[in-house]
Amino acid sequence: MNSSSLKLRTQSACAGLKIPRPDKESLDLFRSLVPKDDRVTVRPMFGNISAFVNGNMFFGVFGNDLFVRLTNEDQLELRKNKGSSMLEPLKGKPMKDYVVLPKTWRARPETLRSWISKSLEWSSKLPPKKAKK
Repeated sequence: MNSSSLKLRTQSACAGLKIPRPDKESLDLFRSLVPKDDRVTVRPMFGNISAFVNGNMFFGVFGNDLFVRLTNEDQLELRKNKGSSMLEPLKGKPMKDYVVLPKTWRARPETLRSWISKSLEWSSKLPPKKAKK
């Protein structure tokens, strides 16, 4: 498949898709929780903002939802908590490895930081992503 047909396919798959934007409170919370680590970069993703390590996304905000990338075991553990779910930027198409953190945890920054640290630790062990040309 050439790049122009891939672009058309992607555009048609996303036609009419309204990407939720984070409010100021969610952006401020995200920024306050990004680990202070030289390996971490922050950049736009899905029209929102995410944190990356070695080019791999490990933490982000989508709409007003905070999400992390986790091992299968940690995903199962986190999913036991009410309010957590798989990240689904496209309805019915969950992203493998990414789990939304419960909104009720916003009042518990240390709990959020603990899960974000787990995400950073695991994601930093993944093979580095090559930069797109």
